[in-house]
Amino acid sequence: MTEPLRRRGMAQIAGGMAVSLLLVGCQHAWKLDPQDIAAGNSFKSLRFTLTDAATGKTVTQADFRGKIVMLYFGYTHCPNVCPLTLSDTVQIFNQIGAQAQDIRFLFVTVDPERDTLPELNKYVALFGSKNIIGLRGTEAELQSATARCNARYSVHPSADPAQYTVTHTPQVYVFNRQGEPEFVILGLSSQDPHLKGIANDLTHVVSANGI
Repeated sequence: MTEPLRRRGMAQIAGGMAVSLLLVGCQHAWKLDPQDIAAGNSFKSLRFTLTDAATGKTVTQADFRGKIVMLYFGYTHCPNVCPLTLSDTVQIFNQIGAQAQDIRFLFVTVDPERDTLPELNKYVALFGSKNIIGLRGTEAELQSATARCNARYSVHPSADPAQYTVTHTPQVYVFNRQGEPEFVILGLSSQDPHLKGIANDLTHVVSANGI
């Protein structure tokens, strides 16, 4: 199993995105933490049709309107980046406190062949946060969702688990309560994520989009 977009490669990803996302401080009244990059035109408004792993029901972006959404594409057999990202996110929620109830972390599997609804639901439950929701879709639904974020993934199935490989972009896409892009979190896949800085940026979006 491979995971080529590991922490050691994030400097290159961050550098590439920074070239096209030079709008930090222009679209936001506050200065984003260096680990976070303003959305600019890098990804589109929130739009998807997927299946909730906990309920088995079809959900769309409308089901999360009024919440701050953190959208992430990963898979349950991920050896490092995915569990680290989810664990760090739980720590961020703890730092944010009561305001975290207005945030939803949507974990969308890019490996639906192995990630059945029960498996996906069991996986996200391991992290002990009701704010983390597992979502699964058809190949067409998944491609539609990833395309709107310019996210990439690749799955190479094999009967041999050691040869079954999955790759995916590791960033987290943040949307405001109206489903519009806010910023991209790169830091959760860095060597030493500054969780307080990410928590501060999320808190600002929660406050700025208060109902």
